[in-house]
Formats: sequence, structure tokens, C-alpha cells
Amino acid sequence: MSYTWKKVTLEVDGQRIATRTFAPTVGEFLSQQHITLGAEDAVTPALDAPVTRDIVITIKRAVPVKINADGREKEILTPPDTVANVLNKAGVTLNPADRVIPDLNATIAAGDTIKVIRVTVKTETVSKEINYRVERRPEPQLEKGITRLLQEGVKGLQEETYRVILEDGQEVKRELVSTKTLKEPVPEIVAVGAMDTASRGGQSFRFERVFWATATAYTHSGAPTATGAYPRVGTIAVDPAVVPLGTRLYVEGYGYGIAQDIGSAIKGDRIDVFLDTEADTRRWGVRRVKVYVLR
Repeated sequence: MSYTWKKVTLEVDGQRIATRTFAPTVGEFLSQQHITLGAEDAVTPALDAPVTRDIVITIKRAVPVKINADGREKEILTPPDTVANVLNKAGVTLNPADRVIPDLNATIAAGDTIKVIRVTVKTETVSKEINYRVERRPEPQLEKGITRLLQEGVKGLQEETYRVILEDGQEVKRELVSTKTLKEPVPEIVAVGAMDTASRGGQSFRFERVFWATATAYTHSGAPTATGAYPRVGTIAVDPAVVPLGTRLYVEGYGYGIAQDIGSAIKGDRIDVFLDTEADTRRWGVRRVKVYVLR
């Protein structure tokens, strides 16, 4: 049997050398070249393929690559290949929605990590309350500042359907897909006082607003008021955050007065009216009164 020299180009990890051989197969040629192959190295053509004239034999040495999927990380040896092929060889099955980093068409290199992100899409339906609106109706027979509840509001109910995306079991996105009203809300209806004129003791007066207050009484202590004047009947202590000092007032059961004083206990809807004697203050006691803020 006669042998003919055949020209061979050998490419190992991208490096090319040209040589000649009498070897009949790729495997024998590599043995003659003292080239040892690892179990995961890739050779093209196959080892039992015949050596033909001008053949190009390619060897891709296996490199370590990490695969991170399903909460576990494993390292494999594989020749450089696309991410898709490496995962397929490693037995990692992908679902249509899964994401992979790097891209499936990318070629891996030594030391790379392939991360498989399991993507789950689910539909979730939740019930949610619908707030009711508040309808305010002017009531000319009701004093300004006074309100009256005519109808209680009732919250409605709606069903919301969401498209929920989870990556490795963790929610990353939630999109509202549809809304369905199960029960319409009932509005709250409030009568709002519009009357700004009142008459007491045959005298009419105009006012800006009315509020209810808890009223106590005090008498002479020898000290001036917060405005510098000495108190007299008609002096009223207020919370300036509620009633500015200097405001004219009409207090039911007391009469006309001016907000001229303050007190450490007079906060919010509390007032303190001035009376001339201790006996008068005891008779007054503590009352719930209507206070008119005059124009």
C-alpha cells in the first residue's frame, strides 16, 4: 500500500499551523503530532474521519464555565460555544419566558458565568374598595360653619385583575389588566350652612362662621390680658390658632365679646369668658356653647 503526503491545516483555539501527514484518520494524525485531548475538548472533523487533501482540523479546548440556574451554581468544562448550546449540553431546559445572561447567541469564554432567570407570568385578581365622594350642599337655613350629615357615604367595591411577572420567584412587575365594578359607592351628602345673619335679643348681626366650643369662665387676677388690656365683661380667652386675637364674637348665653386673651388650657375649641365675680364663674361652670365669629 502506498501513502501520499496530504497537506493539513491544524487550528487549536484559533492558532493555525500548516503541516503534512501520511496519517489516514484525524485521530492518528493527532497522535503523530503528540496532541492529547481532554474529555470535553471538541475536534472537527471527528477522530475517525479520513484525512483528505487540504483538510482543516479544528480543536477547541474545553474551558471552565459556571451555570447559575434554579438556585444552584455548577461549573462545567465545555469548548467555546454559544450559550444556547452550552445550556443544552448541560441539560438545562429553558421555558419560553425565561431570560438568559449573556444572550443565547453569545459565545462563552473561559471563566464566564451563564445566569438563567426563571420567568413566571401569572394572573392575580384582588378586591379593592372604591372611595365615595363627598357632596356638599349649601343650606340657607343652617348657620355658616355648621354642617349636618344628610346621608352617610358607603364605599364601593371593585375587582382588579393584574398581570404579575416573577423572576426566580420574586415579583418584578405588576400591570393592571382590567377593572370590574362589583358595587357602586354611595356618596356622602353634607349640608353646609349658608346663613350668615342671626338675631339675638331683638338685634341682628352678621357673622362669618359658627362653631361649637367648651366654655369656662374666669375673673379678676390683677394681671392684664395677652393684648395688654385689663379684662372686663366681654373679654374672651381663645386659642389664637382657632380665633385670631382682636376678633369680635358673640357667645350664646354670654353675649358680645372680643378675643383679647389666651390661656395655657385654652386650646382648640375651648374658650374662657370673663365674669366679674367668683360667684359668677361658679354659676357659669362648664358649658357647650355656640360661638359666632362676627364680620
